[in-house]
Amino acid sequence: MAGTSSEHIRHHLTNLTFGRNADGEWKIAQSSSEAAEMGFWAIHLDTMLWSVMLGVVFLFFFKRAADRAVAGVPGGMQNFVEWLVEFVDNTVRGSFRGHNPLIAPLALTIFVWVFLQNLMDLVPVDFIPWLVGDYALGLVPYMKIVPTTDVNATFGMALGVFLLVIYYSIKVKGVGGFVGELTLHPFESKNIFVQALFIPFNFILEFISLIAKPISLSLRLFGNLYAGEMIFILIGLMYSGGLVLGIFGGFLQLGWAIFHILVITLQAFIFMTLTIVYLDMAHQTDH
Repeated sequence: MAGTSSEHIRHHLTNLTFGRNADGEWKIAQSSSEAAEMGFWAIHLDTMLWSVMLGVVFLFFFKRAADRAVAGVPGGMQNFVEWLVEFVDNTVRGSFRGHNPLIAPLALTIFVWVFLQNLMDLVPVDFIPWLVGDYALGLVPYMKIVPTTDVNATFGMALGVFLLVIYYSIKVKGVGGFVGELTLHPFESKNIFVQALFIPFNFILEFISLIAKPISLSLRLFGNLYAGEMIFILIGLMYSGGLVLGIFGGFLQLGWAIFHILVITLQAFIFMTLTIVYLDMAHQTDH
């Protein structure tokens, strides 16, 4: 570990950022302050790299399992994939009341992809930065390998779900039905003039509820994984405190890693389940 503890923590919490600096030059930021100056249009290269790589890993293994599927006694990979598909399918059947062939594949993709991104949190926090960062090869100044600890990644996925919710709300209910859902509930009246007075209040309440869906979906996943990564970093600092503290830190790290397996799985499941629920609401025409 180089530098002070605060510098070490800041190093691990900074993304590999490409953007335009204050001088107008497009480059990879060499410090956290320079990354912050690049503003909205900067790209977190490590988040993009690892999320795409993990997506490719997901597609590769599932495609391989599908190609090698047999009708007789299945192998371990086929058993696992079939169990996972059945688990997601049962979850969709229990939460989605409409009929849409997209929902189950979408739910499966979300669950596995988010789980794989979360799973990277179990890789020792110093290993990859040491391997490719300024601690060893000097290839890049920063490297965060857990995409879901980047709020841009979680919000991007949540925004994709949100756009699907808007699309199916309009497709199933029509423009008038969607607008009516935003303006005629929850306060109702049979008197047309009173109902007209309720429209602004209904719109404010329903619009906030609508916008809260992608925000809560993204921040819940980000907050839990960011906190988990921070705990791993803080435990890792104990290794520099001597033999006794290092051994104690090793036991803490093992215990937190075992518990964190539950956390990363649960967060992937929650993201998938809320996606199904939100899309189910978009398909309902009860009102």
